Amino acid sequence: METIELYIDETKIEDGVDAISFVNKPAIEENFIALSKHKVEFKSIDDEKRIIVGLALVPDKEIYRRQGDKEFNIIFSKDTVKKASHLYLKKLKTNNTTLEHEKSTEGVSVVESWIVEDAKNDKSNLYGLNAVEGAWVVVMKVDNDDVWQDVKTGKYLGLSIEGIFSDKKENLTAIDEVLNICDKNVDDMTDDEAMGLLNIIKKLCTDEG
Repeated sequence: METIELYIDETKIEDGVDAISFVNKPAIEENFIALSKHKVEFKSIDDEKRIIVGLALVPDKEIYRRQGDKEFNIIFSKDTVKKASHLYLKKLKTNNTTLEHEKSTEGVSVVESWIVEDAKNDKSNLYGLNAVEGAWVVVMKVDNDDVWQDVKTGKYLGLSIEGIFSDKKENLTAIDEVLNICDKNVDDMTDDEAMGLLNIIKKLCTDEG
């Protein structure tokens, strides 16, 4: 199965994470932890605090996707995960939360966010998250009564990001097109092929610059 790496193109203002969604089946297969259940680690935290912690993104983890009849995996590098976490905070998206990627909700906010630098000594170990180096951990405060009730009953088990990322396959496809056209002699190219080659080269130069 094909694996496609997604990344953040900093020249594109739309790239990045726009929201975090509460879901029943998180794509990264990591459940969040309701801190109120971990009374040994956080004795002062109980149901009234309504705090959960979980993994928003895990680097180099293949995530299954399907578009129509096409099946493939996507992955995020450590660098992309870090950039995504930084842009998420920089763009003030911490109050953007959805439910099952279907509807927005109020009263749920990210109150802590960090990238795991040392998996062995990271504080995420207190919650049993088994986070790897480069993972993006978020702590969220749930003030919404309905959402918190659904968390407690197990309706939502994990987190899933919403956002726009660039696809490195786009550049690979463009390169393949260049190579196919370049198999021909310049004198044998049609005007459309020559113009197409020029446009592809311009796009590649723009994407790399």
